[in-house]
Amino acid sequence: MLNDRILVKMETGEGERLSSGGILIPATAQIGKRLVWAEVVTTGPNVRILEDGDQVLFNPEDRYEVEVGGEDYLILRERDVHAVASGRLEEGSTGLYL
Repeated sequence: MLNDRILVKMETGEGERLSSGGILIPATAQIGKRLVWAEVVTTGPNVRILEDGDQVLFNPEDRYEVEVGGEDYLILRERDVHAVASGRLEEGSTGLYL
């Protein structure tokens, strides 16, 4: 990875999903400006905050897709990340920082 780029893997596909109330939402349903979570696989040398294994929240429109070894990944800039969920934060915290 170069500069401030991060390589992430999305946890779920863009198919059907289940709402918290148990309603099945089809993949064709239009959702406006929904942010998604993904796991950081690796980072570039100039990434300051993120580490491998962190969960990041980002806009799926601000991404580049790449296939490595038959698996699909996304490349993002560090500045395109809206929030980070990490287990390495101090005890007593929520594990989420913006």
